[in-house]
Amino acid sequence: MKQDLIVILDLGSTENTVLARQIRDLGVYSEIHPHDITAEELDAFKNVKGIILNGGENRVVDGQSVEVRPELYSLGLPIISVDYPQSKCMTKLDCLPDEETLKQFVFGECKAEANWNMKNFIEDQVELIRKQVGDKKVLLALSGGVDSSVVAAMLIKAIGQQLVCVHVNHGLMRKNESESVVKVFRDELHANLVYVDASDRFLGKLENVADPEQKRKIIGGEFIRVFEEEARKLKGIDFLGQGTIYPDIIESGTKTAKMVKSHHNVGGLPEDLKFELVEPLKQLFKDEVRACGVELGLPHDMVYRQPFPGPGLGVRCLGAITRDRLEAVRESDAILREEFAKAGLDKKVWQYFTVVPDFKSVGMKHNARVFEYMVIIRAINTIDAMTASIEKVDWDVLERITNRILAEVENVNRVCYDMSPKPPATIEFE
Repeated sequence: MKQDLIVILDLGSTENTVLARQIRDLGVYSEIHPHDITAEELDAFKNVKGIILNGGENRVVDGQSVEVRPELYSLGLPIISVDYPQSKCMTKLDCLPDEETLKQFVFGECKAEANWNMKNFIEDQVELIRKQVGDKKVLLALSGGVDSSVVAAMLIKAIGQQLVCVHVNHGLMRKNESESVVKVFRDELHANLVYVDASDRFLGKLENVADPEQKRKIIGGEFIRVFEEEARKLKGIDFLGQGTIYPDIIESGTKTAKMVKSHHNVGGLPEDLKFELVEPLKQLFKDEVRACGVELGLPHDMVYRQPFPGPGLGVRCLGAITRDRLEAVRESDAILREEFAKAGLDKKVWQYFTVVPDFKSVGMKHNARVFEYMVIIRAINTIDAMTASIEKVDWDVLERITNRILAEVENVNRVCYDMSPKPPATIEFE
């Protein structure tokens, strides 16, 4: 490892990620590990410069206080504790360190260097991937999302043609997204890419299905089946690449914190598809994943791709999916994204998209009465996706978007702007 490392041991704090970010913001790499890590496991990391014992409200689990292994105190590393019983060999703090205290510990006591950067991180991960994989092959489900794209680029850099990417087009992608994945990864990065156009298969399974949860289950289940079929065609695959990032691990729970939600990137694969996981981004936060993608040379549009639900446009074509409404969602979404980019809103607004409901309204076209669909525009800002506020888009921009949608998108005669914050509304409609 080229970066110096400060290890945070989770002893029940709810602020582990805050502390890790503080240290990384100082230019020093930091990782969070379980309280019961062994001296041998710590030693294997190399370049460990210091340890922070991070206690907190979850330090009692099943009636027992979690403790670090006594052997850690004999490693000769600087140790500081936060809200955790003091040992003779360390400084004790009662709350999260302020910046000056943290700087003194990291640079003064630990003598760490500010050498945490994406270039060094990528070099380290490439070395670790090569060591883990050897001459074997890795299979990756490449959705075109930020995480899977950055993992793909990292694996291509590390093992080249030993990586096999499978991109499944379920017919619910945004305009030109599958084409972009093929162009970047097959044509530019020369990846070993298997492209599966399963659009008709997915849309056939979704015919007349209106319930949002049922749609999600069908899309998720069918994706697993398609991916499984492609995996079985391939020989000599021992590893499965996944775009797991640090928030995924946090939400899946730790030894001192309850699970928020189960995490799986390609969940539900059959047990007889036995793969060892390769997860090179699992210690990165989302903004760091994007920085990694930029360093690896991925296009800006791919790295800063809008958040996109797993079922894709399937949950933005409200109710039972029809091809004409699906196309209206796809085309109107493309216009919205294009106009937001022209107005500089793509860098300001957290998420923006269009939806098309499953009912029609009366309108006038070519001096004749018509019944056609409406397009609803949603543009929101949020920090944690738990609450969201509405972006107050300039009227001229909204008017330009509206005029383009009405002129260029078939079967649409009305455009609306969603003014509902979260709560009471949610970000997505389904």
